[in-house]
Amino acid sequence: MRATALLVEASPRFGRSQSRTAAEKVVDRLKERAPGLRLLRRDLAAEPPPLIDEAFTEAMYVPASRQDERQRQALAYSEAAIAELEQAGALIISTPMNNFTVPAVLKTWIDQVLRLERTFRSTPDGKVGLLADRPTYVIMASGGYITGERARQPDFLTPYLEAVLATLGIKTVQFFHLERLPRDQDLAVMIDEQVQSWLDCHLPSTKNALP
Repeated sequence: MRATALLVEASPRFGRSQSRTAAEKVVDRLKERAPGLRLLRRDLAAEPPPLIDEAFTEAMYVPASRQDERQRQALAYSEAAIAELEQAGALIISTPMNNFTVPAVLKTWIDQVLRLERTFRSTPDGKVGLLADRPTYVIMASGGYITGERARQPDFLTPYLEAVLATLGIKTVQFFHLERLPRDQDLAVMIDEQVQSWLDCHLPSTKNALP
């Protein structure tokens, strides 16, 4: 069976996005590790997920075997997005930081895939993810420094995504922070050195290393 990776992209900047540029390099490295890798792409900026509404909220509590057509339609996007996660042996999330946290489109995608009794279960000891763990790479671009001694702004994105992914059952997560990169220079050249160094550390080229 061919290995499959899911790339979820959230940046609205299609031509000169730092996070998109870096994510493509991660995908290239995954393809080196798993020749013939099948890539699923979910571009949240190009096709924003539907917001959670009353129909969704009501349908999510109805067992699949008892759902009518209206309820199935209300959950159609959610089921398609969850199916992509279930197929993927690796997950790449490419996102900018917006106002210290996730962009609205990424938050909406999370609301669609984080579903009680579908992707997680609530227990007396807390929430338990129902999805299998898999290597996950989060590429995050921020306008300021958010790590190390130069950090001057809060980062609510990293801990939030860690918690969300863990609730799904995904705990093998690596974060790559692209910080304070100017927009008026050659991004491909500037990003390449940082990305290659990160890849060599976190994603060395070893063939057939994906599930």
